[in-house]
Amino acid sequence: MNAKTILGAVLLLLGAFLFLNQGETFGVGTIFALFWPSMFIIPLGLFFHWMYFSLTNRQGVGLLVPGGVFLTVGVVCQISMLFDSWGYMWPGFILAPAVGLFELYWFGGRNKWLLIPINILTVLSLLFFAVFSIGSMLTHLSSGWPIFPILMILVGAFMLVWKKREV
Repeated sequence: MNAKTILGAVLLLLGAFLFLNQGETFGVGTIFALFWPSMFIIPLGLFFHWMYFSLTNRQGVGLLVPGGVFLTVGVVCQISMLFDSWGYMWPGFILAPAVGLFELYWFGGRNKWLLIPINILTVLSLLFFAVFSIGSMLTHLSSGWPIFPILMILVGAFMLVWKKREV
């Protein structure tokens, strides 16, 4: 990576932040408060990956576990900070060790026993993402829009009344 790539990424993030800011005033403290995962956690995860791929010549596969965990946690925290979605993004913390262990599995000899905790953590995380996202969406839609519950009632009634034709 060169300076042009880093500057381009910084300008892209800053432009997206200014676009989403919606006219609020901000200073250095606000930028630090919103982008601390991009400044500290994500670079730490990238550092572990860089150490594995560059410094150890793919010999220190154990570096990928904390690298995957830090990278996933950093992305979860950054999304949560930008969109104030901590209540929906917390299952990403369950997914983080699964990502680190999957990287260990993928790059380190493919020990099939690693797939057990990887699958358990991934399924739990996806289940919690789905439950909390769908629950939040239904709460939001039913509280603001009476059309959605009415539509659900009509579709349910239609499914109960509709009879299949005998062939």
